[in-house]
Amino acid sequence: MAVALPPGRAWLPILRSALDLGFAVLPLHMGLTTPERERLLERARPTVLVDTDGMRRVDGAPADEAIALVIATSGTSGTPALAELPHSAVDAAIRASAVVLGAGATDRWLSCLPLAHIGGMLVVYRHLLLGAPVSFRSQLTAGTVAGLPDARFTSIVPTQLTRLLDAGAGLRHFRAMLVGGSGMDAPLRDRAVAAGAPVVQTYGMTETCGGVVYDGRPLPGVEVHATAGSELLIRGPTLMRGYRLDQAATAAAFDADGWLRTGDGGEIDADGTVRVRGKLADVIVSGGEKIWPAEVEAALAGHPGVSAVAVSASADREWGQRIVARVVPASHSAPPTLESLRTYAGATIARHKLPRELILVESLDRTALGKIRRR
Repeated sequence: MAVALPPGRAWLPILRSALDLGFAVLPLHMGLTTPERERLLERARPTVLVDTDGMRRVDGAPADEAIALVIATSGTSGTPALAELPHSAVDAAIRASAVVLGAGATDRWLSCLPLAHIGGMLVVYRHLLLGAPVSFRSQLTAGTVAGLPDARFTSIVPTQLTRLLDAGAGLRHFRAMLVGGSGMDAPLRDRAVAAGAPVVQTYGMTETCGGVVYDGRPLPGVEVHATAGSELLIRGPTLMRGYRLDQAATAAAFDADGWLRTGDGGEIDADGTVRVRGKLADVIVSGGEKIWPAEVEAALAGHPGVSAVAVSASADREWGQRIVARVVPASHSAPPTLESLRTYAGATIARHKLPRELILVESLDRTALGKIRRR
């Protein structure tokens, strides 16, 4: 069942009926253009479509009865894949999260993410599976938060957190604010902590049924392993069954022992803390040294002349690749210079990690969840 409706309480009876009748649900992002939506439906092949015009049958292929959700991945490039998440994975993810957060059936959740993204859908499933009350808000503002003083939990992305902090929103009544979708840098986390916001940085992906690592610690039942090549692998009860109608992609996603290949680089500390460095495909090799763009971005983000920054690579005859910083200046009349950025970041990262080129831009290209499209 593909569903194209704005987030809200109208979703609740639809999802309950889907559970009762054995339908898998594909939530469609309301921001899709008509051609994008048609291309996605053509690939997903649902048998029922629900939208503002009602419910109708369409020519498609049934899903396995074990599948609860089919979620289009929100990657930073390429065509979205369609991850099939079984009921068991959704249930495991929600119950493991509830244990770690101490979240019960009486604790209200604030839903403010698109339901086409796994983080947004899991908030609704906490209502369906745990009975937790849920409030829907299409716009997350200081007023929204103030109007829900009994909200105890929410899932947001860094962009939303930044806007709440900029607006001086009162966030102390939350017991946990799950922040995912893209990396939360140290300056943003420090701001949140200073404002009394109980942020929990999550790591995961659509294929893992959302965030399965909270503040560096895997949820109960979830295993995380780093290969010799620094790729993070994940195994456990929250994993997808595979990609819908794509056996080749499914086979490529897992190794022979059932570990999901995340495509992310990182390492596991001696105490078990998971440290995520970024997409392996984004690693920059300059002068033979491997450099993670996210680390450089974090070092540059606190510069007073930087409003936002994205780091990528450009070909260089001498170094192989050189580091390029695209910066949205805090002041267009007095933008930062390359030398000032190098001096500032040089206090926290090695010289070979510093940018060799600066490009001033009006904005950064991001996905709906705030992820930078580096390519």
